[in-house]
Amino acid sequence: MSHALMFVITALGWVGALVGLVAYAMVSQGRWSPNSLQFQLANLCATSLMFLVAAVNGVWPSVAANIAWMVIGAQALLVIAKARRKARPRLRPVHLPLVESPLPGMTAPVVEHREVRPAAAHADLRVVAGLR
Repeated sequence: MSHALMFVITALGWVGALVGLVAYAMVSQGRWSPNSLQFQLANLCATSLMFLVAAVNGVWPSVAANIAWMVIGAQALLVIAKARRKARPRLRPVHLPLVESPLPGMTAPVVEHREVRPAAAHADLRVVAGLR
């Protein structure tokens, strides 16, 4: 392997170490939550870069530790993504009555613009849909 490529890989390893230390400091100072997306992404980035350096240099205990770290980080990101997907509001189709359009022979759904509050969302949709 060329010296230039080894220099780049080593530099990336130092970047990974710095990213990991910054992430650890941010959590330790209470600026990031341990289960935050920023922390988990920083950890995954750090371990991936340090894995690269360890693998190129044949430091197998470090390779194994970084693989475990990557698996844990990837699993944490999946948990975060699943929680975000679950927390996202679900949209349900609403069947609206049709009225005559100003254009001859065309119909259009009745659309009302209302502020929908989470607690009353279902009641408001029934009013808009003409079900009440």
